[in-house]
Amino acid sequence: STKFLFGIHCHQPVDNFYSVVDEAIVKSYRPFFYAMSNYKGVKFAVHFSGWLLEYIKKNDKELFSLMQKMAKNNQIEFFSGGYYEPILASIPSRDRVDQIKKLNDFIESNFNQTPLGLWLTERVWDSSIISDIISCGIKFVVVDDYHFISAGFDKDKLAGYYLTEENGESLGVFPINKTLRYIVPFKESKGVVSHIESIASDNGDAAILFDDGEKFGIWPKTYEWVYEKGWLDEFASSLEKSQKIESVHYKDYFLQQKPLGIAYLPTCSYYEMGEWSLQGHDGIIIEEIKNHLKEMDETTVNKFVKGSIWKNFFVKYPESNRIHKRFIELSKERKKINKKAYDENLFKAQTNDVLWHGIFGGLYLPNLRDNAYRFIIECENIRYKENSALVVGDYNFDGYEELKAVRKKYIAIFESKNGAQMSEFDLRESKFNLQNTLTRYKESYHEKIINPKEAKAEHSDGIDTIHNISVENLEEYIEHIINDWYTKNSFIDHIVDDSFDIKSFQKCNFREFGDFVNQPFEMNQISSKEVVFKRDGGIYEGAQKTAVLIKKSFVFEDDSIEFGIEILKEKKVDFSHLMEMNFHFADLKSVFFNGKIIEDTIEFKEAKILEIKDSYTKTIILIVFDNPCDVFCYKLNTVSQSESGFDLTNQGITIGFKNSIKDKNLITGRLKIGE
Repeated sequence: STKFLFGIHCHQPVDNFYSVVDEAIVKSYRPFFYAMSNYKGVKFAVHFSGWLLEYIKKNDKELFSLMQKMAKNNQIEFFSGGYYEPILASIPSRDRVDQIKKLNDFIESNFNQTPLGLWLTERVWDSSIISDIISCGIKFVVVDDYHFISAGFDKDKLAGYYLTEENGESLGVFPINKTLRYIVPFKESKGVVSHIESIASDNGDAAILFDDGEKFGIWPKTYEWVYEKGWLDEFASSLEKSQKIESVHYKDYFLQQKPLGIAYLPTCSYYEMGEWSLQGHDGIIIEEIKNHLKEMDETTVNKFVKGSIWKNFFVKYPESNRIHKRFIELSKERKKINKKAYDENLFKAQTNDVLWHGIFGGLYLPNLRDNAYRFIIECENIRYKENSALVVGDYNFDGYEELKAVRKKYIAIFESKNGAQMSEFDLRESKFNLQNTLTRYKESYHEKIINPKEAKAEHSDGIDTIHNISVENLEEYIEHIINDWYTKNSFIDHIVDDSFDIKSFQKCNFREFGDFVNQPFEMNQISSKEVVFKRDGGIYEGAQKTAVLIKKSFVFEDDSIEFGIEILKEKKVDFSHLMEMNFHFADLKSVFFNGKIIEDTIEFKEAKILEIKDSYTKTIILIVFDNPCDVFCYKLNTVSQSESGFDLTNQGITIGFKNSIKDKNLITGRLKIGE
């Protein structure tokens, strides 16, 4: 007979919109457990992120009690993991151990089980985590069968578990069956059960499935299919009745069955994640390669044609890298600070969702980035209290120094490598990062919009997974697909001519004549309040270069940043300096720019002050120039793929301040925080 090892993993981003969490409970978690409680012969494993278990315990006591009852009756087996669902390989060892132990403790206290299994967030495997998870009492983990296939294993030899080791310590590893992952619950239950029955052979007898609980009710069309049309009841009933399937827990299989052998797995996640972590143009290329090889077996192709690793998201998206390196920096201070509130906010900031992007919104969702920075700023407030500081260090690991200015009302970070730009601007009281914008990147899925293919016909034996959902009206997104060639930070130095206008600014196709935007500056700290960045660069007209030195000085007061931009030219030039700033807001409908709401674009001629009034943070931001300049503003929108199609998401407002440098060398002003 086939031993069926079934598990569900349930997670919501920490402090996601509560309406979203409540919908997941109503449409997925609650109906799933109530349905499965009627089929006591079907055993299954359960992993919930710790904060979600806390939320259910507080807000749906009936569901939580049912889960406790099912655990007591040994129908469900709890898996551990990082409490706030971090990618374990991406956080420091001490944090990793403490997060796992925290979830272990919650499971033991509330469900009277000591977990032997661990759910790897997004199935991201790296052998560096083995010793830490073993130290937490974990005996085995689950990964995709792709992990084994990419290591050279054949798919037909994966119906069981293997042992791996690191430094002489062994760990069990179960490979999730990809076919089951794609047909449950999307194909008719009769066919799914038949497939499970067919898996047992001389090479192993385990049908292994551990996948998102949200597939049972939250994914498009699944609530109607799984519950209203009775898929889950049919599936569970058929499992109980089958003479060829035995439903067993992972822990029992691990303790009672011998491993299939030893395995050493490469650093990877599931196959799609490898594609998503590629740069946009490489994502297109890998699809072309696979199309070229479409006559070959898919498993064989996937064994040799691979994407990148999960950590490549830190390379692909500087915004992701900043968040990651911020909590790496904060983690180093844990022992010295030694406060529970600090640790809790740090652990919450380590939640994985905000750090990557694929079919789900992730990094592209501003509210998730807002949450991450709220936890980071809370840590910083505990760390610095009322103190001010001006500190220098390579916090983002780019080989260049960054400057962090801590003041009463704000924290500002400047990157010397990247144009001496401000990459973080935190309002300490409201715990909100105004610099939390997202650059408009080229994504491989934009090809589906630019060059749409004919939609596939619907399947008669089930419903489509989110990987195959077709989307209509793609042409409405085309005008919004814009690729920025530089990162959308603040205090960016452009050199432009008279052809520059708001449309070319918005489309990012204006002519750039300088080499200051994203190139390194030297940094000199003048005092405890002032820093100066400078770059010997140039203005380029064809092959002709005019040598130009730009010196940018910043003076950090309690509620303001005074700035001076000195442009020293070897000869007179007929160009303008455009200082670009990018600010993110929680709700643009409540933000006024010199008393006006920006619908798409707006311009202010010969202005000395730009007043930004934000009712969400109850803050007024004043950008004041000592000489009048032209101000250009536009909405910064991104087009991203989601589980239901495509989303147009506002990431903030881009602002340009244009000053002629024909007859002057110095541009001065201040960025001031008011209330």
